Amino acid sequence: MRSHLLNGTTTEPYQRSVADGVGRVAARLASVRSPFTGITPDALRPEIDAVDLDRPLGDNASALDELERVYLRDAVYFHHPRYLAHLNCPVVIPAVVGEAVLAAVNSSLDTWDQSAGGTLIERRLIEWTARRIGLGPFADGVFTSGGTQSNLQALLLAREEAKDGGNHDKLRVFASDCAHFSVQKAATLLGLPVDAVVPVPCDRERRMRPAALAAAIEGCLAEGGVPMAVVATAGTTDFGSIDPLPEIAGLCHRYGTWLHVDAAYGCGLLASRTRRDRLDGIEHADSVTVDYHKSFFQPVSSSAVLVRDRAALRHATYHADYLNPRRALSERIPNQVDKSLQTTRRFDALKLWMTLRVMGADGIGELFDDVCDLAAEGWRLLAADPRYDVVVRPQLSTLVFRYIPRDVTSPAEIDRANLYARKALFAAGDAVVAGTVVNGRQHLKFTLLNPETTAADIAAVLDLIAEHAERHIAAGSGGRLAHAS
Repeated sequence: MRSHLLNGTTTEPYQRSVADGVGRVAARLASVRSPFTGITPDALRPEIDAVDLDRPLGDNASALDELERVYLRDAVYFHHPRYLAHLNCPVVIPAVVGEAVLAAVNSSLDTWDQSAGGTLIERRLIEWTARRIGLGPFADGVFTSGGTQSNLQALLLAREEAKDGGNHDKLRVFASDCAHFSVQKAATLLGLPVDAVVPVPCDRERRMRPAALAAAIEGCLAEGGVPMAVVATAGTTDFGSIDPLPEIAGLCHRYGTWLHVDAAYGCGLLASRTRRDRLDGIEHADSVTVDYHKSFFQPVSSSAVLVRDRAALRHATYHADYLNPRRALSERIPNQVDKSLQTTRRFDALKLWMTLRVMGADGIGELFDDVCDLAAEGWRLLAADPRYDVVVRPQLSTLVFRYIPRDVTSPAEIDRANLYARKALFAAGDAVVAGTVVNGRQHLKFTLLNPETTAADIAAVLDLIAEHAERHIAAGSGGRLAHAS
């Protein structure tokens, strides 16, 4: 069994095995004609359940043959131009190369004596990101598993910085009613009361209303509460909307409240040469979430939380004699575990490093600008199409819309038609779109993160949605007429 260990004596089988795996994936990517096969859980589950994990196949080729059947054949392929659903991006090749390198070397980024150069590379990338944001000379941060963890850590720091006298019951967090659900989850995990997160109304563009935020903070103070933090969103999940960051930052300064900007989606604007101004005001944040695995086209996972004042990270610092003893501080040993909620942690920063060294920031920004341009074109298509009602003009690359049948007036029936169209499209495998609820009604959503998607793809998927919805409506009408006769 030692022949399967990767070391200096097994480099040849390592190269062959990895090349075989890469070849299988490359062949599959080249042959994919739709983002999904449409397979159901009930159809795939027996094939996976039939695998006897206690009887190994013995060689990589056989395992890869099996993997074709249980995974690669029916995977959802984000690189396909008609995958239009969630915040999943196609990935750039330099980052995939970085993924292969980090998996093989297997550095753990918690301490210097486990990662050496990896520690310094991660720190350099945090400095680079903080500079792009404009956080100032005392900024710092750490890579995380994703936006949920980044938001959790940011609110942990905000909680510890809040002047609450240790009474967490009085703490309040203000976020727009379009903010990510992880804000509420973080509050729960941090032991805050159930009503700790105060939803702030949005305007027609689904952006937090500063006047409503001011009123909410004033109300909190009048009731003896403590405004612990404001979470502004730079790219909401449903709409891609960006809260008015300068005005919100001004209010946080006035009330002495921690400002966290959740830019998990909108962080791609940091690399844009044409749209960077849409993030103006982010430089005033106390903490920022970025998800490179969304708009920087990185493989999952690759995220970070950044802070204006590195001293705030002390709230995540714990020392263990075997790992990061206190004497390491005086010896100036850079242990990233001092900043992180995690201990063992992958060298995910290498993927971004490889991307910047090969493509540069402008290359990333051009890709994100392409999908933002595509969303603007998609909005024009929807706005001109009498079959659809589009909710807001996109600030990033998301389109939320609703199919409106010509001869149907029942909102509930229209809801069912939109739900059916989405499910039928997924079952057919021709395209993958998302859904959401707006003002209590079912809507559909395109999240455009693939620069290879075209306006023609959008138009074709809109036609497919309309066909499925009309088929559902016709079937329902036929059933009602038969019943009436």
